Amino acid sequence: MQISIQLNGKKITEEIRPDLLLIDWVRQHGCYSVKCGCETSNCGLCTVFLDEKPVLSCSILAARADGRKVDTLEGLKEEAEEFGAFIADQGAEQCGFCNPGMIMNAIALFREIADPTDDEIKEYLAGNLCRCSGYEGQLRGIRAFIEYRKKGGAVCDK
Repeated sequence: MQISIQLNGKKITEEIRPDLLLIDWVRQHGCYSVKCGCETSNCGLCTVFLDEKPVLSCSILAARADGRKVDTLEGLKEEAEEFGAFIADQGAEQCGFCNPGMIMNAIALFREIADPTDDEIKEYLAGNLCRCSGYEGQLRGIRAFIEYRKKGGAVCDK
């Protein structure tokens, strides 16, 4: 079947197998930030934006994205760069395997809620299973990043 998807701002039209998962399709196009972890929609490693909303690409057929916009971390470099560098400086990043999914969900949070509560932050991170770093560091890092942005990004209090 033929699909047409706008991936990270570039329109791609091609023939695919009907059973091809979106995660496999984006990785075939060089988007290696999207990782395959649990394959059961429980870990968040495969998070992409489908029409600006975070979805788990391991549970969606590529055909379902036909005619739609898909963004991965590769396409959100500018938006993700400041946050990624900030949480790394805070010592709050997850390992390289889990970090892209966490950053995608944090970006979704920042886009949707300007000043989230701790419960809202936890809700957005709930879909990211982290086996190595825990969650307090990410919660602290996101809170600090929100304060950093409120100050215009000029001052960073650790």
